[in-house]
Amino acid sequence: MLALWLAGIAMVATAGVLLAPSQPAPDTGRGTEPVELGVELHTPVVAARAVPNLAGLPEASTFGTIPAAPRDATADKEPDGQLVHPTEPVPMFDQPGGAAIAVLPTTQLGSDTWVPVIAEEPGWVQVLLPSRPNGSTGWLSTQDNTLTIRSTTDRIVIDRAAFRLTLYRDHQQIGTWNVGVGTAATPTPAGRTFVLASMTDAKQKFSPVIFPLGIHSTTYSTYGGGPGTTGIHGWPTTDVFGRPSSDGCIRIPADALATFTNPSDPVPIGTPVLIR
Repeated sequence: MLALWLAGIAMVATAGVLLAPSQPAPDTGRGTEPVELGVELHTPVVAARAVPNLAGLPEASTFGTIPAAPRDATADKEPDGQLVHPTEPVPMFDQPGGAAIAVLPTTQLGSDTWVPVIAEEPGWVQVLLPSRPNGSTGWLSTQDNTLTIRSTTDRIVIDRAAFRLTLYRDHQQIGTWNVGVGTAATPTPAGRTFVLASMTDAKQKFSPVIFPLGIHSTTYSTYGGGPGTTGIHGWPTTDVFGRPSSDGCIRIPADALATFTNPSDPVPIGTPVLIR
């Protein structure tokens, strides 16, 4: 469980509780390449409604709640790896040409915002969001050159029953590790999500790098003063692996964390994550 403290500038972590971001780790990685959208414009493009006041919309971040967000209808299948990044804050819509429901910021917890595409329509993409409730999605217009579009071949699959995390790249298994997951009272939430950010802080001791995900605890509405964001991070002892041992986060061994943070091949921000 990651508890993300809204005030303060330093991150202090005890017993797996993250209080605030400090310095982002690199958010680029091997396999992240520019791409073009695959939708053929065989039907008329639905224009986006003008949104004169973005400040009046909730922010699509781990701190936000978007009650009007459409829910992810295919939560048991990881996205195909297409990612988008807003070059400026952009409105999210409930459907192509529909009502604005939120604003997607350019950064999340110190890392550039990269969100996975799960559906496309001419002039539009539907993406996963990091906000509550879990499974929130929204539609972005691709008609005004405010989005950078890339793809990654990285995938992370977490099998809670087997206590296993597997990293895939270029359709090949890079590594698989025994991990710690949430207990029965504080389970790791299931569904498809993504790597929201990469964070480092020398002041905490349990993990040199922490990867918040775009999903939240289903037990805690808040935790340590923050929104109860679930994440992937290391742990200083090995007794937590291969069993339920956390408040919802995924605890990974040192060699897994080293693979995730390899300077030449880091796991990119936006990498799809499927939690079964």
